[in-house]
Amino acid sequence: MKKLSLDATDIRILGAVQQHGPLSKTRLSEIVNISATPCWARLDRLKAAGYIRGYHADIALDRLCDVTQVIVTVSLTRHRKSDFDRFEDWVRRHDEITECVATGGGMDYVMKAICPKLAGFQTLMQDMLDAELSVDRYMTYIATRVVKTGRPNIAKLAGPTVRDQTA
Repeated sequence: MKKLSLDATDIRILGAVQQHGPLSKTRLSEIVNISATPCWARLDRLKAAGYIRGYHADIALDRLCDVTQVIVTVSLTRHRKSDFDRFEDWVRRHDEITECVATGGGMDYVMKAICPKLAGFQTLMQDMLDAELSVDRYMTYIATRVVKTGRPNIAKLAGPTVRDQTA
């Protein structure tokens, strides 16, 4: 897929949909400060180019039910592609694992798991060990409270590489 050349208006559009989710044509154009038709055309272009993967709601899980959040670091015994693929396939099949990042350095993966009870998390870890995924060691960290969660500031990330021009 060809990478688009983004300008400051494109970045404002991305920031607006990241913060507010799907918006009406009128509301998006007000936030971005350009007329509705070119704003919507830019949004369609950004979607077609793959810059927007979807819209998601931020659900207050603690209002829904009691949950246990656990951060898990995992190191594999062997570092062959097939070992990584097998572990990552296992991760993708478990809804309790909401995030998993492959890392370089001391650990191979950092995961976040959310389970209704600690016993559910223990069952998940036993399943991981029973699956013979070449796990060398893992460390668990029970989350006691979330200090910060959020999305990156699109404008700061894009920085000086973005042309500042009017639409």
